[in-house]
Parts: sequence; C-alpha cells; structure tokens
Amino acid sequence: MIGIGSDHGGFELKEAVKKHLEERGLEYKDFGTYTPASCDYPVYGRAVAKAVAFGECDRGIIICGTGIGISITANKVKGIRAALCSDCFSAQATREHNDANILAMGARVLGEGLALKIVDTFLDTPFSGDPRHVRRISMIEE
Repeated sequence: MIGIGSDHGGFELKEAVKKHLEERGLEYKDFGTYTPASCDYPVYGRAVAKAVAFGECDRGIIICGTGIGISITANKVKGIRAALCSDCFSAQATREHNDANILAMGARVLGEGLALKIVDTFLDTPFSGDPRHVRRISMIEE
C-alpha cells in the first residue's frame, strides 16, 4: 500500500500519480488534499508520514509546489526517510543507499512525464542492504 498526499500546489500531479499507480495495479491510500483549493502542506505530509511510520502504508509519495516544505514536514516523523527527488538517478540512489520510504516531489519543478518515471524508479528499486548503508541509516535513526 502506498500513501499519497499533496497540498494544492501538488494536487494535479497527485491525481496523475494516482492514475499511474492504478494503471500499474498498485494499491494506494489518498490522504488529501481532495481539491485544488489553497491548503497547508504540513497536514498532508504529516498524514502520509505517520501512515508509513506506523505501518499502515509501505511507502509514501508526497507532493507540494517545490517538494521542499512537505519533505521537511515528513522527515520530522520518527522512522521516516523522505527524499526530495527531481531525477531518476536520485530516486534510485536514495532507495539503494538510504532505504528512503517516502518520495517527495515538486509539482512546479517537474513535468508529469518525468515525475511518473521518478515514481516508477522509486517504487521499483530495492534497498541494497549493503552493510555500510545499513550502518549509515542506523546513524540517521539515532
């Protein structure tokens, strides 16, 4: 299960990501926002982060205008490693090296086509399990 959420700035891209997940046959839970009306990104970043941290969702995707504010919010939740990605290499590396459990994106930064490729890369890349990466992740969690 993938948790997904956005503010008004990410609403249209969130809807495109949901459609893409459906096309891939992946289940998701939408934590809002549900309209393009102005709203506060911390509400939705926190909701997705808590769902991932508490095991309700395996991973999360969060979107705001730049991806910055919503990723900062998500990273305040214990156990969350949200990575702001604007390219496929970063999405792959953060999964392999950081075992990131939430992907953050900026809807005003990315086009839809690239954003969907980043989503696929993030979801399809496993954590490497390399001992040096495990050690570093445990240092983050301290």
